[in-house]
Amino acid sequence: MVEKEEGEGGPGGISEEEAAQYDRQIRLWGLEAQKRLRASRVLLVGLRGLGAEVAKNLILAGVRALTMLDHHQVSPEDTRAQFLVPAGSVGRNRAEASLERAQNLNPMVDVKADPENVESKPEAFFTQFDAVCVTCCSRDAMLRIDHICHQNGIKFFAGDVFGYHGYAFADLGEHDFVEEKTKVAKANSPAVEDGPGAKRAKLDAAETTMVKKRIHFCPLKDALNPDWSSEQAQAALKRTSPDFFLLQVLLQFRTDAGRDPQPQHYTEDCARLLSIRGGQPGAGALPDTFVGPCPSVTPPTTTFSSSMGSKAAVWSSAWGLAEPPPPSISSP
Repeated sequence: MVEKEEGEGGPGGISEEEAAQYDRQIRLWGLEAQKRLRASRVLLVGLRGLGAEVAKNLILAGVRALTMLDHHQVSPEDTRAQFLVPAGSVGRNRAEASLERAQNLNPMVDVKADPENVESKPEAFFTQFDAVCVTCCSRDAMLRIDHICHQNGIKFFAGDVFGYHGYAFADLGEHDFVEEKTKVAKANSPAVEDGPGAKRAKLDAAETTMVKKRIHFCPLKDALNPDWSSEQAQAALKRTSPDFFLLQVLLQFRTDAGRDPQPQHYTEDCARLLSIRGGQPGAGALPDTFVGPCPSVTPPTTTFSSSMGSKAAVWSSAWGLAEPPPPSISSP
């Protein structure tokens, strides 16, 4: 990657080639943010459909380096959902099969493929990255990786898709940021006459100030294992979305079975899912029909619609309810 020092060539120390490549996004989030992206080394675990989309976005955004790690082989399903895998790749390692198309997206990003199992990686492997994003991982693997990242100040992201259901989690440790806020006009400010000119004056006179803020992110272990023993927690339990408990069931299934529910194992997987649900604190939030198939989708558990954007009709068919879902969880 070509780089230049401050004052040489491109603005703010980036090369002219980079300035041209990233012109639109520099206008969007600023030069300093682009420079931080350019210095970032990212690890991406899991190259199924979601992982391919994340890889594409990171590469086009212009990170310094991206390592794609996946020890699984390309399956026939991958060829229909993973656009980085070329035709005829079934049986190849998924990360290695995705490498060429990923590199072609942006030659200025150093993209590498790692065909090893993430669970075999030592702690030192993760500390070489600035951010780690995991998909398709077991619950135990995610907890271990997040613990390493949390202890070493590495940004951690996790996400996955299960049919209509999906989730995302971020552990940024202590995250400092700046928020722009409009100053509130004082009550004793001189009155301005009404009219178009007055309205323009009011808009032009509006001032903004930058406010520094800090957010403390909790580790994944705390997010997945809340303490429900207190009365306040019990009240919160009743208000918690069923999506949270479905996620717990699906992650535990993946840990126990080493895979996700599959249509060819429908009867066996339904029994296992119901058994796992029985051991969850929010078991009552998931009726027996949560494993039932949707008319358009065969695999169990893929029909539970997310609280963000799924159609009410899908929710009803998935749950077998005679009445529509509450308005708060249906799409507009």
